[in-house]
Amino acid sequence: MSNPWMKKNPLMSMWLSAANKAVGSARAQSTAAARRQVGAAQAEATRQIVDFWSGKPPRPPVARRKSRR
Repeated sequence: MSNPWMKKNPLMSMWLSAANKAVGSARAQSTAAARRQVGAAQAEATRQIVDFWSGKPPRPPVARRKSRR
C-alpha cells in the first residue's frame, strides 16, 4: 500500500513555486539596494579622503528644499 502523504500535490507544488519566485525576487531587490548603498558609501568615503589629503576645503552642507504639501 502506498503512503498517501508521499503523493504529489499539484496545487501545493504550484503554490510553493509561486512563493519561491516571489521570495527570490524580493531577495534580489534587497541585495541590489544594499550593493548600491555600499557603493555610494565607498565612493563618498574615497572622495572625502582624496579631498582631505589634497587640501581642498570641505564642502558646505547641502540645504534641503522643503516639500510642498
